[in-house]
Amino acid sequence: MPQFHLDNFVPQLVWLAIFFAILYFGIVRLTLPKLGRTLDAREDRISGDLSTAERAKGEADALSATYAAGIDEAHKTARTAIAEAKARATASVEKTVAAANSVLAEKAAVADASLSAARSRAMIEIESVATDAAADIVERLTGRRPDAALVAGAAKTAFAG
Repeated sequence: MPQFHLDNFVPQLVWLAIFFAILYFGIVRLTLPKLGRTLDAREDRISGDLSTAERAKGEADALSATYAAGIDEAHKTARTAIAEAKARATASVEKTVAAANSVLAEKAAVADASLSAARSRAMIEIESVATDAAADIVERLTGRRPDAALVAGAAKTAFAG
């Protein structure tokens, strides 16, 4: 193998150094700055994106807090409106119930008076019928009709006792 001969060894080292220098200066010196700029640009873009995301998160948090405060205020307003509506409805129902109770009380008083009058008339009629029936029974049993005032007094005493 020719590369292992000592005569060829020194020229091979020289050519190795020449090709190494060409590759180093050709690739490393020309490519690494572009690669560095690309990495720097990427890092700048990432840090910019992160700062933009942090700003957006701060804005979103502020909007969320404002939204939550608005919702809480709306709930508070709604609760107040509901309480007021309940109070108005309760007052209206109580007023209606009071009016209905007074009307019912009046009707009950009229009905009680009517019932008392009907009861009194019925008692008078029952006493009259009882008086006539008692007088008829006594007349059938004895053959004589008893005194009407006496029979009426006995019927009143029987119903009163």
